[in-house]
Amino acid sequence: MGRHALLSASSSRRWLNCTPSARLEQQFPADEGSIYAEEGTAAHALAEHKLKRLLKKRSRRPVSDYDCDEMEDCTDEYVSFAMEQIEKAKQSCKDPVILIEQHLDFSRYVPEGFGTGDLVIVADVTLFIIDLKYGKGIAVEAEENPQMMLYALGALELFDAIYDIERVSLAIHQPRLESVSTWEITVAGLRKWAEEYLIPRAALANKGQGEFVSGSWCRFCKVRNQCRVRAERASWNWRKWNFASRLCYPMKKLQRY
Repeated sequence: MGRHALLSASSSRRWLNCTPSARLEQQFPADEGSIYAEEGTAAHALAEHKLKRLLKKRSRRPVSDYDCDEMEDCTDEYVSFAMEQIEKAKQSCKDPVILIEQHLDFSRYVPEGFGTGDLVIVADVTLFIIDLKYGKGIAVEAEENPQMMLYALGALELFDAIYDIERVSLAIHQPRLESVSTWEITVAGLRKWAEEYLIPRAALANKGQGEFVSGSWCRFCKVRNQCRVRAERASWNWRKWNFASRLCYPMKKLQRY
């Protein structure tokens, strides 16, 4: 079984907003996985194979219990988008570096931080980070997405000294939601975010310090059902809704006349 980072890129939105949560989650059993996670892994493996074949690289087609027409169509869409980004990179760089399922180390900023980039395209001027999300829950935005920004920092650790990279292009492709979200940030802006926000927040999270803060990032937190702050927020939201509904009730009665 692969090693899991305490402060992973995939959970970064949670531990950046609620810094004590990462250490507290360690008190709970490790996730046993789900059919959704297995399905996503199968889709990534198939997309990786298709992309490698188009790039004239050796690859054996993976087989899984989740193979279906929908997965075929969705991975085709992702690969088509990925190839468009590769062609775009070639406009400014004759021979860009193309990395598929690349290990990215951003431990310079986050203690023992690492992750895997679905597709990294390294070219002069622009670094492309592309992520496939196969789930169909909610659309994920690329703008100021910490997971993608961490991947970009990891890629810059590998190539910034070799290529003259000025900006980073982030893209999240969710074919089952027909969603493609893109965002650009300068390398200078990314490093400023890392120095001023990421490093101090990651240091707090690594120590299990800071304040508990509830929000949408609580959705997959192992502590959510025992979290007092989340419970108080839910109670407050219910009281606000109940008060507002009482104010609206007389108006609803009047509208009948």
